[in-house]
Amino acid sequence: MNLLQFIQEFPDENACLQKFKEERDKIGIVCKRCNCKDHYWLANKSSYECKKCHSRTSLRSGTVMENSKLPFRYWLITIHLLTSTRKSFSTEELRRQLGHKRYQPIWEMVCKLREVMGKRDDKYKLAGQIELDDAFFTSEVPEDQKDKPLKRGRGSQSKTKVLVMCESTPRDTPKKGRKDKKAGHLKMKVIPDLNSGTITSVVKERVDGDSDLTTDDSTSYVELEQLVNSHTSQVVKPEEVEKVLPWVHTAISNVKRLLLDVHHNKLKPEYLQYYLNEFCYKFNRRFFPDKLFDRLVIAAVSYSPDFKSKIYNRSYCG
Repeated sequence: MNLLQFIQEFPDENACLQKFKEERDKIGIVCKRCNCKDHYWLANKSSYECKKCHSRTSLRSGTVMENSKLPFRYWLITIHLLTSTRKSFSTEELRRQLGHKRYQPIWEMVCKLREVMGKRDDKYKLAGQIELDDAFFTSEVPEDQKDKPLKRGRGSQSKTKVLVMCESTPRDTPKKGRKDKKAGHLKMKVIPDLNSGTITSVVKERVDGDSDLTTDDSTSYVELEQLVNSHTSQVVKPEEVEKVLPWVHTAISNVKRLLLDVHHNKLKPEYLQYYLNEFCYKFNRRFFPDKLFDRLVIAAVSYSPDFKSKIYNRSYCG
C-alpha cells in the first residue's frame, strides 16, 4: 500500500478505528469474566459488551494499544510507515510526521509495535538447514557496570551479545553474483552471555529438533548436537564465511547499518531486541511486501505488549 492509497482508505480517525475493529472481529472476543464469545458492539463506547454477563471489553484491550490514549490513527499511520520501507523510521521522525508534541508516547508506541513483531515471529520454529553464529553490537555500558574498568574483546561491557540463526538451503543451480545458499526465516535474540547453557536453551526453544545445524567451532556450541538431527562444526576462515555462513553475516551487517541510520547515539542494551524484532519481521516477510501492512495490523490486535518504560531521555531511545 503506497501513501496515496493509505490516505484514500484511511482519511480520518473513524476509518482507522473501523480497520482495527474489522481485524478484531475476525479474531473474536472472549469475555474475561465468563469466557463467553458472543458480544454486542457499542459504537458510542468503542467497546464490546458480553451478551451473557454484560461486562465490557474496549477495542484496545488485549491489543498492542492496551493502556494507550494515542489516537487509532497514530497507530495505523505508524504501522504504515514501518512497513512501507525496508529500512526503518526514527522515533523523532515519526513524532514530527504525526505532529505530536511529546516524544515519550511516540517512542513507547513504536517499541510496543516492535515487541509484537517479535511475539508474532516467536510462534514459529526454524527448520531444515540452519546457519548459527553470535554477533556483538556496540551499546551503552549498563549502569551497574559504569564504575568498573572497561573490558576488551568478547567480554566488553560495551558490547551486547546476539545469537543469530537463519534457515539456509543450498541452491540447485546458483547464479553468478548470488549466494550459493537460499535464505529462509531468520531469528536474532539478545543473550546475556556466550555460555554453552545459555545458547543451548535459546536454540532448544527456537529450532526444530529435526534440523541440520552449521556453526563455527566455538566451544559455546558443543551441546547443540544433542538438540538437532546433525551439527556441523568447523573452523571458518574469514575468506570462507560467504560459503559456510553467508546469511547470518549478511543479516548482522544489514542490522548494524539499520541501527546507524535510525539511532545515531549508543543504544541501551535492553532496547536492542526491539530493533532486531523489526528487522527479522520484515526479512521473514520480504516476499510479500504488499501484505506486510495488513499482517502487522493483525499482529497488533492479536498481542498485548509487556513493554514498560521509565526512561524519558530521548538519547537512549531512537
